[in-house]
Amino acid sequence: MSFSTGLKCRECGTTYPADARYSCDFCFGPLEVAYDLEAARGVVTRESIEAGPNSIWRYGALLPDPGVEPVDLGAGWTPLRRATRLAEVLGVRELWLKDDTRNPTGSFKDRVVSVALSSARRLGFTTAACASTGNLATSVAAHAAAIGWPSVTIIPSDLEKSKIAMAAIFGGTVLGVEGNYDDVNRLCIELVAEHEDWAFANINLRPYYAEGSKTLAFEIAEQLGWRTPDQVVVPVASGSQLTKVAKGFREFIELGLVDGEAPTLFGAQATGCSPIATAFADGVDVVTPQRPNTIARSLAIGNPADGPYVLDELRARGGDCGSVADEEILECIGLLARTEGIFAETAGGVTIASLRQMIERGSIDRDKSIVAIISGHGLKTLDAVADIATVSSTISPSLADAEATLRFHQLVAAS
Repeated sequence: MSFSTGLKCRECGTTYPADARYSCDFCFGPLEVAYDLEAARGVVTRESIEAGPNSIWRYGALLPDPGVEPVDLGAGWTPLRRATRLAEVLGVRELWLKDDTRNPTGSFKDRVVSVALSSARRLGFTTAACASTGNLATSVAAHAAAIGWPSVTIIPSDLEKSKIAMAAIFGGTVLGVEGNYDDVNRLCIELVAEHEDWAFANINLRPYYAEGSKTLAFEIAEQLGWRTPDQVVVPVASGSQLTKVAKGFREFIELGLVDGEAPTLFGAQATGCSPIATAFADGVDVVTPQRPNTIARSLAIGNPADGPYVLDELRARGGDCGSVADEEILECIGLLARTEGIFAETAGGVTIASLRQMIERGSIDRDKSIVAIISGHGLKTLDAVADIATVSSTISPSLADAEATLRFHQLVAAS
C-alpha cells in the first residue's frame, strides 16, 4: 500500500496524476511525488516498517505505487557503520558511514532505479533507458535484464573502463557520446520525444526515480535506533540525492517515527566540477554551469538540475558544501580504506575529503553526530587508483629477499 497521491510542482504547487511527466504545464517547474501523510499517520509505524523486507521496499508505503510488485534486486538496507578509527583521525566524537557500496550493482543508484522502473512497468513502458555518468547505466541495465526488458544507456564515451564494462555486461545497448554528461543529458531529452515507450529513469520518470534516495534517510534514522543524526554529508552531482535525503527526514519527523530534529545537511563536490559549492560560497542563488574536469566522474554534472534546491537545503539549518581537489580525493579514498576497510569510488573520496575540509573550517561540529554517505564501490573506479595502489615491492622467490624487504618496510612504517 502506497500513500502517494500523484505529482506536485515544486514551484507553483499544481497537482497531477501519477503518470509519466516531469515538468509543470503551467510554470515548467520540476515535479515530485506527493503523499497523504495525514492518512499515513498511525498506519505507517515503526512496527509495520520493521516487519517489511530488508530492502528499500520496507518503506513502500512512503514510496511511489509500484503496481502489482516492485522491480527489486534487493537494493537498500545497507550497513550503517560506526567509524571509530576514521573519527579519531578526523578528531570527531561520533562518525557513522552509510555504506552503499553494498547495493546489488555497487552504488546507491540501485535505490532510485528500483523505484523508477517499478513505476515504469506500472505505467506501461517497455524499454529502460537513462543518461548516466556510469553508475546509473549499470543499475538500469541490471534491473532491466532482471525483468526481461531491453535497455538503452547513454554515457560519456571517456568513462572509466570498469563502468563501461559493468553497464555493457547485462546485454543492453550502451551508447558512448563524445562529450560530457550535460551533452548526454541534452541528447536524451531529445530522445524522450522520439521514443514514447522508453522509460528514461532520470528524465521522464525523474519524479519517481528521485524518491528512491529518501530511503537513505529512512534507513539512517531506523539504524540509529529511530533517531536523527545531527549532521549528514552527502555527495552532490545533480543534487537530487541531497534534496531527497532532506525530504526523507522531514517525512519521518512529520509522521512521528523518529526522535530528534531534522539534521543539518552538508554537500560534497570535486573542485573540478563544483557549481553548487561555488554558488554556496559566493552567497548567490543562481548556480552557474561549469565544464567538468575531475576524476570524480560520477559527480561530474556541470549543470545540476536540483542546484537551487540544494542551496536552499544547505542554508536552511546552517550547512556547508565542500570543494576538494583530485589529489585530496585520492588521498581520502586511501584514508577510508586504511581506517575502516571500505573501498570507495572517487565519489566516496570526495565525501571524506569534504568532510575533513568542513571539520577543519569549523562548519561541521566535531562534538555532534555525523553521518557520511559512501555512495559507490571502489571497483567501479579502479583506473583512478591503479597508479598509487600497487605492490609494495617486487622480490625474488627467496626467504632471504622476503625477510630483508619486510624489515625495510617495517623500518619505513616506524619512521
